[in-house]
Amino acid sequence: ISCGFVEGKVAILNKDQSYVGYVLWIRRHPYEKITEMPKHEVAELFSLIPDIANAILKATGAVAFSIAQNNGKAARQTIPHVHVHIIPRYNDTGTLWLKRKILKDNELDELAQKIQNCIE
Repeated sequence: ISCGFVEGKVAILNKDQSYVGYVLWIRRHPYEKITEMPKHEVAELFSLIPDIANAILKATGAVAFSIAQNNGKAARQTIPHVHVHIIPRYNDTGTLWLKRKILKDNELDELAQKIQNCIE
């Protein structure tokens, strides 16, 4: 479920909504690992994370967020395409990782619209 896009990049809600607002920030160009990317494209990809994270915080009421970017099978990269996890964090959840909570498509659509509305 897309919640925003910018010139060759797209933010989509992860189907795993262990944390409401969990987004994957993806380049459309199919690099498998970040080490294959030119430095200027890495900088461009990461330069927009503050805007996306702020929109997620505003839309969800999260108080913090984590960023993850995995490269290679041993790093638990399950999709062979560069993407960044933006994971909202909440004071009341306690542990760093929770049991998966898979939302229905209509719930993801509603959340995506809420995040889109918060992107400035």
